[in-house]
Amino acid sequence: MLSAAIHGFILAFGLILPLGVQNVFVFNQGALQPKWTNALPVVLTAALCDTLLISLAVLGISAVVLEISFLKVALSLIGIAFLLYMGYMTWKSKPSTEENNVQLFSARKQITFAASVSLLNPHAIMDTIGVIGTSSLTYTGIEKAVFTIVCILVSWLWFFGLSIVGRLVGKLDQTGQFLNTLNKISAVIMWGTAVYLVFSF
Repeated sequence: MLSAAIHGFILAFGLILPLGVQNVFVFNQGALQPKWTNALPVVLTAALCDTLLISLAVLGISAVVLEISFLKVALSLIGIAFLLYMGYMTWKSKPSTEENNVQLFSARKQITFAASVSLLNPHAIMDTIGVIGTSSLTYTGIEKAVFTIVCILVSWLWFFGLSIVGRLVGKLDQTGQFLNTLNKISAVIMWGTAVYLVFSF
């Protein structure tokens, strides 16, 4: 069981660590929202979506779904549209400062965007299937359950931690300059991911 737990931790951490749209958005919301609790919608949505994807990957269901070419194309097109729109909104948004304390993204927008980035990107889903889903095949019974639970726990701890670090950075950046730059970087990453999806058809 211990080896399954260690294996799950290393795999999940390796998958979630790279700087992607999801990570940048969670960090951004932690930094920009007037209170840390205002960023909870994006944190919980990202963690729940990862929980769903990991569970489906271990069960093998997501691999079957992505075999349906029409569904794969539809997911890609919706994902591209969301990334282009949210990239535009993020580029335009101004960071909250003491003089301009504005909540940039409502709870609904946070949930919608976090869910779209997680569930409407076939390549992200394929990564989950290819790494976590395939690796889970080496385990059965309790070991498989431990492997899956550890992967899910890593995801939850990561998103909560990312939003807290974002909050600390937001407090230190009183001028809003760093966060303004981060917004621009976030927007470019979103647009870059959208372009990548376009050329992946």
